[in-house]
Amino acid sequence: MDQLKLLDCTLRDGGYYNSWDFDRSLIQEYLYAMNAISIDYVEIGFRGFSREGFKGACAYTSDSFIRSLDIPDGLKIGVMVNAGDLLKDTDGIEPSLAKLFAPSADSPVSLVRIACHVHEFEAVLPACHWLKGEGYTVGFNLMQVADRSIPEIKKLASSANRYPVDVLYFADSMGSLDPERTSDIIKVLREEWKGPLGIHTHDNMGFALANSMRAVEEGVTWIDSTVTGMGRGPGNAKTEYIAIELNSQRQVHSNPIPLLKIIQKFFKPMQHEYGWGTNAYYYLAGKYGIHPTYIQEMLNDSRYNAEDILGIIEHLKSEGGKKFSINTLEAARNFYADEPKGTWNPADMIKDREVVIIGTGQGIVKHRLALEDYIRRENPFVIALNTQSQVAPALIDIRAACHPVRLLTDSSVHNNLPQPLVIPLSMLPKKIINAFSGKNMLDFGISIKENTFRFEENYCVLPNSLVIAYALAIAASGKASRILLAGFDGYGIGDPRSNEVDQLLFRFSQVPGTPQMIAVTPTQYKVHTTSIYVL
Repeated sequence: MDQLKLLDCTLRDGGYYNSWDFDRSLIQEYLYAMNAISIDYVEIGFRGFSREGFKGACAYTSDSFIRSLDIPDGLKIGVMVNAGDLLKDTDGIEPSLAKLFAPSADSPVSLVRIACHVHEFEAVLPACHWLKGEGYTVGFNLMQVADRSIPEIKKLASSANRYPVDVLYFADSMGSLDPERTSDIIKVLREEWKGPLGIHTHDNMGFALANSMRAVEEGVTWIDSTVTGMGRGPGNAKTEYIAIELNSQRQVHSNPIPLLKIIQKFFKPMQHEYGWGTNAYYYLAGKYGIHPTYIQEMLNDSRYNAEDILGIIEHLKSEGGKKFSINTLEAARNFYADEPKGTWNPADMIKDREVVIIGTGQGIVKHRLALEDYIRRENPFVIALNTQSQVAPALIDIRAACHPVRLLTDSSVHNNLPQPLVIPLSMLPKKIINAFSGKNMLDFGISIKENTFRFEENYCVLPNSLVIAYALAIAASGKASRILLAGFDGYGIGDPRSNEVDQLLFRFSQVPGTPQMIAVTPTQYKVHTTSIYVL
């Protein structure tokens, strides 16, 4: 316990939420609070070369910035460098480090940690020689080791032995570890690495604290944490819990009152705003080894509903999501990557008929009687989206649905609805098809291609997988005379989903030969509108 070091990295890891732009008053009170609970090191931020977009002081943590703060006596300051920054500098690792660091005797920084992926580790290890020569304590944070084989982990640990590394960390990057797996990795590392070990845990599955405590039992002496667990995605082991668990064993003075005050004053309001902390989505991401940034991005984007998030998790589970990419996220949202195929031709039912597409907005409820009167009088072909049930069932000709997760969720409802269901049947997994045993289904295929609408006899190519796009395609492939939209109220001003639907409707209207499209109930979308009462 005399060797145990507690490192708080709130301002570094938490900066992913606010671009490392923390108020000076928060930073100062935070430093006092860390000293009051006898934290050994505060990793106050990153140090690097990024020039893209605005980032606050803790993205760079220059010596001059650190000196502008009142650092309590005895509290040591650390910074983190990304290995990628050092390896991509054409001047080489040592010149790159020389741009970032003065000799430690002239700097308020005493600890430098280098975060690296497995494939970067051996290439960046020589940085240790330069940093040690300048007087720094040096740590290396190995990311994403949980899914590596025993021989790979041993090789990494053996490589570290050739350099004067002060502490070798492993990070539970995906939040997929439990205490037993944590113990196993430590034992494998210990077969080769004889120096101090550290751990950085993530809380996807609620094991961050338990994994940290198990690591201490196994002889790990450097433990990371953050205030309230603030960190990318589900966050980390909570400093307030780590302090409670370990300070009595460390036999150090600890006054938790300043920490509890800054939690109430600063961190709880920020947590309410930014929403870090684990949930069912992060749990699944941890379980399947999916990078938590996928979940964070989706939760912060109102275009993604529960079905989208679960569907993308299912996709990344099989296709691989260990490395975050915004392009992979956008591709995963589309679900349908195969060549489109189907067996049903909508023109057999729709050709030269008017089509009414029924959405789910409150406009349907308010104007239902007028809409039903129009349908009885004019006999248009009526398409309801998903399980919409405001209009009399006898007036609906078909239902359209295309989201795999929502189909599975709604299967029991669909099976009790009388209308035929149009779905991309030939393109769906068997577990979804089996859920509709005995249901009258019409097979209309779908493919997703950016900025594209194409309407074939039994399939379509769409810019996204929104069900409104699918219904419009059914009407267009079916050669409808015109399309009336009812119950498409919109999501509200400023909601990105409204913009997405607006772009969709505009692109559809620009395709040569598509039917005229008119909204007949109130809508916020930029589409030609009339009144159901005047038709």
